Amino acid sequence: MSSPLDVERVRKDFPVLERVVHDDKPLVYLDSAATSQKPRQVLDAIDDYYCLHNSNVHRGIHTLAEEATALYEGARDKVAGFINAADRSEVVFTKNSTEALNLAANVIAWAESPLGLRDGDEVVITEMEHHSNIVPWQMVTRRTGATLSWFGITDDGRLDLSDIDRVITERTKVVSFVLVSNILGTVNPAEQIVRRAREVGALVVVDASQAAPHLPLDVQALGADLVAFTGHKMCGPTGIGVLWGRRDLLEELPPFMGGGEMIEMVTMGSSTYADLPHKFEAGTPPIAQAVGLGAAVDYLSALGMDKVAEHEHMITAYALDRLQAVDGLRVIGPRTAQDRGAAISFVLGDLHPHDVGQVLDELGIAVRVGHHCARPVCQRFGVPATTRASFYLYSTTAEVDALVDGLEHVKRFFGAPGGRP
Repeated sequence: MSSPLDVERVRKDFPVLERVVHDDKPLVYLDSAATSQKPRQVLDAIDDYYCLHNSNVHRGIHTLAEEATALYEGARDKVAGFINAADRSEVVFTKNSTEALNLAANVIAWAESPLGLRDGDEVVITEMEHHSNIVPWQMVTRRTGATLSWFGITDDGRLDLSDIDRVITERTKVVSFVLVSNILGTVNPAEQIVRRAREVGALVVVDASQAAPHLPLDVQALGADLVAFTGHKMCGPTGIGVLWGRRDLLEELPPFMGGGEMIEMVTMGSSTYADLPHKFEAGTPPIAQAVGLGAAVDYLSALGMDKVAEHEHMITAYALDRLQAVDGLRVIGPRTAQDRGAAISFVLGDLHPHDVGQVLDELGIAVRVGHHCARPVCQRFGVPATTRASFYLYSTTAEVDALVDGLEHVKRFFGAPGGRP
């Protein structure tokens, strides 16, 4: 099974993958859906910024300020190109996807008519959302009197769109959905959802946190109005996220936070606001983090996102096949790699996922356990939590084999039925 990536060469770019844990166990990192590891190219860019160019951005006329501003705004240019934004001013830096989605929900709610949410309006989400795309909409609908509704999930982990015309109605003002589920791995049919939203004139917000790191993301082709994603899942540092929005829409929406940088003029009686994107970037921004994200975009672009997606599809298909050989294991989500991302959640017999994860860790295998900030999905499938293995551009089939062997060890450790001697 060959990969379009030279994975062994890629792995040499990531220092942490050379680690051993628990004295002598090689690290098998299968938790990239929570956060990806960082290549030397990103680490070096952040180090270079702090060592040589550290200064606050914009307005300063000294050398360091001008260099820092060029690096910060250069990162915006790189992100705009990476997602095929029509204009660099459509890229708003936030600290993560959660802030980006809260920004989107609140400024839509606050907007003047006809954009703003009012009593009797409807917001549509899905049952497979991360909490970051559930709780903000709960908060703003409660505050405005709007109604929140959602699409359910089929038994095989897909969105149930059989009643799409009943769920998205003439009263729907916003449709917000995840492009790739962080718990189920499902790649959702964006075209169908966007088309129906457009028929009723609703705004479309997309959580692309698990898409931007793994798939080519073209915001113009996607057809959404606002798209959120985060840097730390795509080889970048923590503390940096992105909200992309159509320029004409961002112009109409009010600011999210007030303070420095987001203003044009301030008097004691009133204020006017800066041009895009600075209207939405109050205060000192995450400068070093943006520089790191720019370096991550360079790194991913050099590899080719089509090749990253192809490699992950191969690894995911291999993992789904191998996991079927583990007696008592139940995948929560699609059982095939078609329209599927690189995160696989599962339960192992009656064993609690925390026990599974702890024993795997003793073998050097890092997985995520819990409800993955998607508790409604766990409720839908009648499980308290799951174990999640997630793959990325540096993942190998040997690591999948290590996971399968580790799960057999877990079963033997706990005396579970089917544990192979």
